[in-house]
Amino acid sequence: MALTPDDVVTKQFQHVRFKEGFDPDEVDDFLDEIVVEWRKTIAENEELKSKLAAYESGEQAPAASAPAAEAPAAEAPAAEAPAAEAPAAEAPAAAGGAAGAQSAGIIELAQRLHDEYVAEGQAQRDQLIADAQSRAATIVAEAEAKGRDEMARLERDRTTLEGRITELRNFERDYRAQLRSYIEGKLRDLETTSTSSGSTPVSAIGL
Repeated sequence: MALTPDDVVTKQFQHVRFKEGFDPDEVDDFLDEIVVEWRKTIAENEELKSKLAAYESGEQAPAASAPAAEAPAAEAPAAEAPAAEAPAAEAPAAAGGAAGAQSAGIIELAQRLHDEYVAEGQAQRDQLIADAQSRAATIVAEAEAKGRDEMARLERDRTTLEGRITELRNFERDYRAQLRSYIEGKLRDLETTSTSSGSTPVSAIGL
């Protein structure tokens, strides 16, 4: 399907989740320049087509009037001398041939200019599109690279946090074990002290 300036104007790019590599406004301005140059080329092509059509219509008009000009000559009396009519008949033919050659040259020039403008416009269009696609590909590649770097950083942070959580859990387990051992030791000491003094053991109290 042929690409048109409206396709460039209405083209929508998907936003990435992370920060873009280029300024979106700068990309939009560049695409606007592409559309302006493209439309200018199209307008020049249309103007050349109009000029070519005008030249072709101008060539056909004298050709259509030629039979009307030749009719009086055909109706001239046969009594006139053929020697006197020969120069008059050759002059319009020579003028018509020169006019036809001039018109053909103008049409050929117009066609060549048209082809050159079209080729130049297509080359500029292709170059602008290629530049825009290259810059868009660069933006996407940089965004993807930044996304991968960000994901790698988040993965490292997650691994670090998981390691820290494991350390805290181990610390909590060791602390609970040490605290339990400490409390049990203190309870045994209290029971031993109570037994030696004849008092009621702490375990009998229900602690």
